[in-house]
Amino acid sequence: MKFFNKMLIVALVLGFSACDNFELDLQDNPNAVTPENASVNDLYNNVQLSFNGFFNSLWGFSGSLTRMIANTGAYDYQNAYSPTSFDGIWTNAYAGLLADIDALIELADSRGLDIHAGSAKVMKAYTFMALVDIFADVPYTDALQGSEVLSPSLESGQTVYAGALATLDEAIAQLGSTSAARPVTNLYNNGSAGAWLKVANTLKLRAALTTRLVDPSGSASTINALVSGGNIIDEASEDFQFNYGNQRNNPNSRHPFYNNSYENADGTYMSTYYMWLLRGEKETADGIAVIDPRIRYYFYRQVEDANAFGTNEYSCHFTNLPDQESKPAHFAQFNPRLPYCIIPNDGYWGRDHLNNEGIPPDGNLRTVYGLYPGGGQFDDSSFDEVQQLGTTGGLGQGISPILLSSFTAFMRAEAALTIGTNDDARAMLEEGVRASIAKVQSFGSLVPATLSRQVDVRGELIPVADLYVPTSDDVDAYVDFVLGQYDAAASDDERLNVIAKEYLIALWGNGIEAYNMYRRTGKPDGIAPSLEPGAGAFIRSAFLPAVHVNRNATTSGNKPLTQQVFWDTNPADFVY
Repeated sequence: MKFFNKMLIVALVLGFSACDNFELDLQDNPNAVTPENASVNDLYNNVQLSFNGFFNSLWGFSGSLTRMIANTGAYDYQNAYSPTSFDGIWTNAYAGLLADIDALIELADSRGLDIHAGSAKVMKAYTFMALVDIFADVPYTDALQGSEVLSPSLESGQTVYAGALATLDEAIAQLGSTSAARPVTNLYNNGSAGAWLKVANTLKLRAALTTRLVDPSGSASTINALVSGGNIIDEASEDFQFNYGNQRNNPNSRHPFYNNSYENADGTYMSTYYMWLLRGEKETADGIAVIDPRIRYYFYRQVEDANAFGTNEYSCHFTNLPDQESKPAHFAQFNPRLPYCIIPNDGYWGRDHLNNEGIPPDGNLRTVYGLYPGGGQFDDSSFDEVQQLGTTGGLGQGISPILLSSFTAFMRAEAALTIGTNDDARAMLEEGVRASIAKVQSFGSLVPATLSRQVDVRGELIPVADLYVPTSDDVDAYVDFVLGQYDAAASDDERLNVIAKEYLIALWGNGIEAYNMYRRTGKPDGIAPSLEPGAGAFIRSAFLPAVHVNRNATTSGNKPLTQQVFWDTNPADFVY
């Protein structure tokens, strides 16, 4: 009876279109299933697509709170979101993905398909932990029971995390002792039991680091054991990522970042702060900017000089033009070098944090998502308009960077510094930076024509690659600068700031890990404040969605945005 209920949920959900209230839409899904035609492979394909859709749905919220993209919902945190803003995440998880996963596990187990079932358990564990990371307390034990439990109650995040870790242990046991065939279609890795074992173990490492404030010794022991075991994601070939195609229609298989910027819409505002983090935050003793080697892969500029326009194009809020001498006075309390409105002396056009100004005619001026991770354009200083009906750049053949080897290195660096694990924090920092840069630069293979294009430089034709692709010496110089900052740090707090800043940069395209890190560490220091002073307390967890509050008999009202997730034991004013 329970299996029938689960398959009924699958059938109903796949016929229901939930609205995602953030910028990223789920991919079109050609693999909808019903109880009558529920083949394991069809259901597995649907789970893979839905899991990626769930990951993407977290980006708009978590990415904007951590200043990776601009948060334009309001001038303050309380009004930036409403409960309905989170209906899409909740519905996609509970009524779609998790219901499909439970049905898949039951079906796969009955047929001895251990990799199907084990990998589904890994995705289930990730989903529940991410729901806790966003909402704090969520339905767990009573969830997914169909008509047997119509109003599942909330359970503490700690209980849900424990359940998710138990699910991971089940997956590890199942994947570690099987000779079952791989799934026919694998959208994340090679589909082997070994590949999914590495994902499961790395998720356990992630959970241990996330919860280090509530159980430092237990977290350290877990991380040491996982690292010693060696079966974690620590090479690029093992990265846990969803791989997109380049097909525009029937179905659209391209990355949402590409769909966002390269068709005929204006696209999301990039964060002025985050672009500056790569373009101008680091300086030598002589005041020369140390430019991040990844910047031309992360962002594409549509204009050469963002200062060269009139009052109609800007939305700076306090001034008609982006006058750096008129930046808000409270910026200096956090970092006097923070840019205001745009980045001066360059073409990076974005918005400040919590800027709710109206939308001017700036769609063809904004900096947009670049080649990594969304398969857009490499910034070759051509400054072309990008709304070309999806015909330029990498054609959307990007990735969802869920758990990369560079992330593992940064997590190990933080753990070594904060809870005394056996790793060398400095060595892990270097490994993380180098792995991230190498991963990003590998995307150049998507745009060979761009990189080989000849540019006339004072009468000499030079390939774009020679002009703008960082060399190994450039990469070494950047890494040496970062390590110099680490070595010059006078305390572990300052060293943690270096690690967190580089981790935030490496996380481009993954907002949930950045959101967790920010609440866990309070780093990087000097992150851009709200555009208006007095934006209120930072959002430590999201509103419960309206679909839960309004329809669930066990919930009488919503919770405050200041409610902290169980693993976040930092002071109330720890982040802003």
